[in-house]
Order: sequence, then C-alpha cells, then structure tokens
Amino acid sequence: MSSQSYHDLIVWKEAHQFVIDIYLATNKFPTEEKYGITSQLRRAAVSVPTNIVEGYAKRTCRDCLRYFDIARGSIKECAYLLELSKDLQYVSLDEYNKLANQRTKTDYLINRFMSSASDYP
Repeated sequence: MSSQSYHDLIVWKEAHQFVIDIYLATNKFPTEEKYGITSQLRRAAVSVPTNIVEGYAKRTCRDCLRYFDIARGSIKECAYLLELSKDLQYVSLDEYNKLANQRTKTDYLINRFMSSASDYP
C-alpha cells in the first residue's frame, strides 16, 4: 500500500510489543501447557503482526484489509486465551491487566487502520 516500511506503522509496533509481552508471560506457564495454551497463545499473538506485515505489503486496499481482518481475528483469540490463562492462574491479575491493555490498544489500532484504509479506493 505504501513505500514506507511496516516498521513505521504504530499498529505494527504495538502488535510486535504485544508478542514480546506474551512470550515473556508464557515462559512462566506450566510445562504441561507447552503444547496447549502456551503454544496457542503464542501462535495467535504472532499472527497479529505477521498479518499486518503481509497486508501492508499488498498492492490493493482490498487485499490489505483482508489480512488486517485476519489480524483482528487473532487478537480476539488472544483475548479469550488471556482470560483463560488468568482464570487458571497462569498469570496474575496485574499481569493479565497489563497484557489485556496492550491487546486492547493493538485491537483499537487495527480497527483504526482498517477504517482509514477503507476510505481509499
């Protein structure tokens, strides 16, 4: 969509930070969750900036929005997995709130980007 790098996108920066925060948090999850919640949460989180990068590289607004929509689905998946992790006491309430705030901010930025991008032909 642009000649700028995806590194310049605030939405990508926030999504990237969210992934880092998720990895740090899931390092403390029980080892029996390695192939369960830990893996699922990490994959969903990584999907967000990955789809932002792929969408941003597309030549048409329609293609871009399709990938951003996938990112939006992944960030919603993270919302549930974080809630489950809190309920299972894999993360403290403070850590949950920090991650949930970062997730909410990223979700908001994805929606804002999609709204502004859909204004273009």
